[in-house]
Amino acid sequence: MNVAVRSHATAKQASEHFDVLIVGAGISGIGSAYHMTKQLPGASFVILETQATFGGTWTTHRYPGIRSDSDLHTFGYSFKPWVGPPIATAEEILAYMNEVIDENDIARHIRYKHKINSASWSSEQNLWTIEAVTTDTGEAKTFTANFLWMCQGYYRHSEGYTPEWKGTDRFKGRIVHPQTWPDDIELANKKVVVIGSGATAATLVPNIADKCAHVTMLQRSPTYFRLGRNAIEIAEELRRLQVDEAWIHEIVRRKILFEQDAFTKLCISKPEQVKQELIGQISAVLGPEYDVDTHFTPSYRPWRQRIAFVPDADLFKGIASGKASVVTDEIECFVENGIQLKSGKLLEADVIVTATGFNLAALGDIAFEVDGKPLAFGDTVTYRGMMFTGVPNMVWVFGYFRASWTLRVDLVADFVCRLLGHMKAKGRKKVEVKLRAEDHNMPILPWIDPENFNPGYMMRNMDLLPKRGDKPEWQHSQDYWTEKDEIPKTDLEGGEFVYG
Repeated sequence: MNVAVRSHATAKQASEHFDVLIVGAGISGIGSAYHMTKQLPGASFVILETQATFGGTWTTHRYPGIRSDSDLHTFGYSFKPWVGPPIATAEEILAYMNEVIDENDIARHIRYKHKINSASWSSEQNLWTIEAVTTDTGEAKTFTANFLWMCQGYYRHSEGYTPEWKGTDRFKGRIVHPQTWPDDIELANKKVVVIGSGATAATLVPNIADKCAHVTMLQRSPTYFRLGRNAIEIAEELRRLQVDEAWIHEIVRRKILFEQDAFTKLCISKPEQVKQELIGQISAVLGPEYDVDTHFTPSYRPWRQRIAFVPDADLFKGIASGKASVVTDEIECFVENGIQLKSGKLLEADVIVTATGFNLAALGDIAFEVDGKPLAFGDTVTYRGMMFTGVPNMVWVFGYFRASWTLRVDLVADFVCRLLGHMKAKGRKKVEVKLRAEDHNMPILPWIDPENFNPGYMMRNMDLLPKRGDKPEWQHSQDYWTEKDEIPKTDLEGGEFVYG
């Protein structure tokens, strides 16, 4: 690797060169940068971030009450103890990330307001050339890098997903998407309808219930929720005993991961038991007269879609108080004063919030080329959800659905640093993955098994994602508890790796 940052003169302009270019300064990019500083201290790297600041999701999403739906003991980094409540607000998460940046001198590596338009690999030079533009001045910027580390997440930050409904132009109120929440919206004394039943809706509804005349969560079908205190008893007890926070962090992480593993397995082995327990928690809050069969009993088994955690049952307390309500129905069309439902009922509204999910963006909507040929990631096969056949010197961070995203940030970062160290020791400039002889008759399947996990945003855009095989090394298993042991043992001289 070349330690110094170099400038290359090109026909267009001077370009800066780095050993590693990290895309995105969200939870993945900042975590990856930390591992670079600790494990490869001699290597040069830069982080390119489209937004004006760090944080990714926690910066771009500004709707009321935005919070994590994973506990911060595992969503936080392995290397920095989380000392607050397990379910945290965006503000608390950003403060935590800011501490990581300050404590590890990462800020000097970040270039904000840099939108990447294209990335081109040259096998002749063994280099990526990245073309970007600054979002404030429109200035073109060119970077070259030996290695590309994609940490940009998996959805389009600029716009959320909103289905096409008839009559939206007739509605006289305001329609907003949580992903682009406006600063000037006024909810006081308004009838609000939130369309959706996932984590965003479950967060938004209780946080605006006291501000508006009434809020209704309109869902096409029910979702599973878990209820609990926004606290971890063992963490509270260990703090009373004045145990070191680093010890507390590790103990609590291990406890939570053990319990998550057991819960995931139980969802598969005894789905009906888990279903009754989850719904029973809701019935306990809403009372025996509430129709949980209609509104909170999903048709699928637990964990085929993400289960949102509702801290202190705030969503259900809002419903029980009468400030919020749930309607399970389908939309016929929008009308002047609300939504006409297929049941014939009219749902009056002044403001409609479309908490209907997001648009998946395969690798940041960047135009990729390999040796002059456009790259379609849907034509590649993934190696453990990190690398792709025929794509040299690149790794993608794609986290977990059933465990905290950040757990995989740490795993992938250790893998990348080990891989880069291996390449340097062997004098290798290029690495890619390829199917081996024993893989020639392997079934090539969609990125994820819909029988295992099937949220709408994945199903809508599956063609954009790389394919998988039926062997562990050729898929992203979504199984942290297996990967935490398998990935560190990866044989970097295995037949799937091709060096140059």
